[in-house]
Amino acid sequence: MFENVLVANRGEIAVRVIRTLRALGVRSVAVYSDADADARHVREADEAVRIGPPPASESYLSAERIVEAARATGAQAVHPGYGFLAENAAFARACEEAGLAFIGPSADAIALMGDKIRAKETVQAAGVPVVPGGRDPELADAARELGAPVLLKPSAGGGGKGMRLVRDLTVLEDEIAAARREARASFGDDTLLVERWIDRPRHIEIQVLADAHGNVVHLGERECSLQRRHQKVIEEAPSVLLDEKTRAAMGAAAVEAARSCGYRGAGTVEFIVPGDDPSAYCFMEMNTRLQVEHPVTELVTGLDLVEWQLRVAAGEPLGFTQDDITLTGHAVEARLCAEDPARGFLPSGGTVLALSEPEGDGVRTDSGLSEGTEVSSLYDPMLAKVIAYGPDRDTALRRLRAALARTVTLGVPTNAGFLRRLLAHPAVVAGELDTGLVEREVDGLVSADVPAGVYAAAGALRQERLAQAGGDGWADPFGRPDGWRLGGDPAWTVHHLRAAGHDPVEVRVRTTASGTEILVDGEPTAPVRPTAVAADWLALDGDAWHVQDHDPVAASLTGAGAGGAGSLTAPMPGTVTVVKVAVGDEVAAGQSLLVVEAMKMEHVIAAPHAGVVTELDVRPGTTVAMDQILAVVQERAEEAA
Repeated sequence: MFENVLVANRGEIAVRVIRTLRALGVRSVAVYSDADADARHVREADEAVRIGPPPASESYLSAERIVEAARATGAQAVHPGYGFLAENAAFARACEEAGLAFIGPSADAIALMGDKIRAKETVQAAGVPVVPGGRDPELADAARELGAPVLLKPSAGGGGKGMRLVRDLTVLEDEIAAARREARASFGDDTLLVERWIDRPRHIEIQVLADAHGNVVHLGERECSLQRRHQKVIEEAPSVLLDEKTRAAMGAAAVEAARSCGYRGAGTVEFIVPGDDPSAYCFMEMNTRLQVEHPVTELVTGLDLVEWQLRVAAGEPLGFTQDDITLTGHAVEARLCAEDPARGFLPSGGTVLALSEPEGDGVRTDSGLSEGTEVSSLYDPMLAKVIAYGPDRDTALRRLRAALARTVTLGVPTNAGFLRRLLAHPAVVAGELDTGLVEREVDGLVSADVPAGVYAAAGALRQERLAQAGGDGWADPFGRPDGWRLGGDPAWTVHHLRAAGHDPVEVRVRTTASGTEILVDGEPTAPVRPTAVAADWLALDGDAWHVQDHDPVAASLTGAGAGGAGSLTAPMPGTVTVVKVAVGDEVAAGQSLLVVEAMKMEHVIAAPHAGVVTELDVRPGTTVAMDQILAVVQERAEEAA
């Protein structure tokens, strides 16, 4: 076993790998960009090395700097986590040339399986069924031959980035151009392939482990059908769709796919599966790394996959055979992301002001967060994973819903409440899943309305602050209505408030050493934390709200919403990647004018009406804040009339 390992990643996966290294008695080295100088993974490692400024291309994507850091700290091996350089064959080769063990497959296996076109050809030759499709340079012709709907995919990457579902071939060229842009930005390679789209498919993947001695086993499947924009949001093991015969057949196919490329380490073979005929599964791709969803496999098999990655990379043989693998119980994982469901799931950001991560029987949280963490648009929006295990699926789902209700990340909007509602959806509870379910049901799962109790709770907190503040900066501590009493916890202070359009409510508030507790008509909210601008964040059942003081006179004087209906503002903090117009250009209603990218997601800014571009304050590469004005389109006088 190694004595010293460098973790070439950040966030929750870096923390996760460090946890296993510590358990094995292996020294850990973290790397960080300037933006992550005080990050949790930096604090938890035995040693940390700065590798450059953001963006990632100057730090986490710099193979040269990471190899230099490994050499300088005496590391014997590099664990790439997932994302960044995890599936970069050149990086794996650079590690090997520097005398460092790369904790993953060989560079040749990464290159082969990282090229989705070659991967399909290789596994097909090994007898594994594949999805019909085509490739560059005849991409458009192949798509038209297949017929709509088709799926465009980058050949060089995964994770749903750059994927486009095309149901109308009249917009095929535009979709190909957009997919190429995203693929180039995410993977540095805009080569695409196209596949026939199967309506209402299941996405099921098989975890494999292989050593350097010719042993290959599979660890069962994971159901990954709950997706939004081709990104997994919920994963579970095992799948309710598969019987033992189909599980064994898919497992055997995954093992053959791994053997076909001389695989070593932990990897995942992904299949598309018709829901009405699981036996008609087809190979999609192989991920040559640890998967985000690996914890559900760990919980049902009892194996630490990171530990076995390390052991295999150190030359050890697998300590078990296929017959030794059994699946016990059920596990479900939810991905906690910095995104705002109420704003169309746009990436969010901010400072984590208060953090409460769930614990308890059957609950595991893999997280890179701590209070004070600054979440920006520089990196992937996933912040943490909440995983629940139970003897059966119903127990695991129930535990995960309860865990998400206890999840609090005040200061950064997340999808925790959305995930909790998704897990309670009747189709999810029944196991009737497919990759389009989330998109079909999303409107009913997003809560845009703010409960009256939230306003009431914020009003009570505001009232208490005003009552406690002295006009000359001093207030009599015995005159404060804060419930303080000698020798015990504070008493509740009671407020009777009315939110506009709602019946009066009773709000009880008290602040103890563990935080602020609020009861609105007897219903508790989660702890709150006042921010520096005298506004409040409140959380309940996974949802959170930032309730700000509003002064209509001040808003009119500062020109809130300046620019009027023609102003185009940034929907999220990010970077302008495309500008299609100039000042003076005439544009049509709905015409695409700019593209803003954040966390590798593109958002098109379109003209709200026909008119003339009178202001344009950005260019490609400009970094923008949320709600910053980007351009102004002045409506033609005759149309405005």
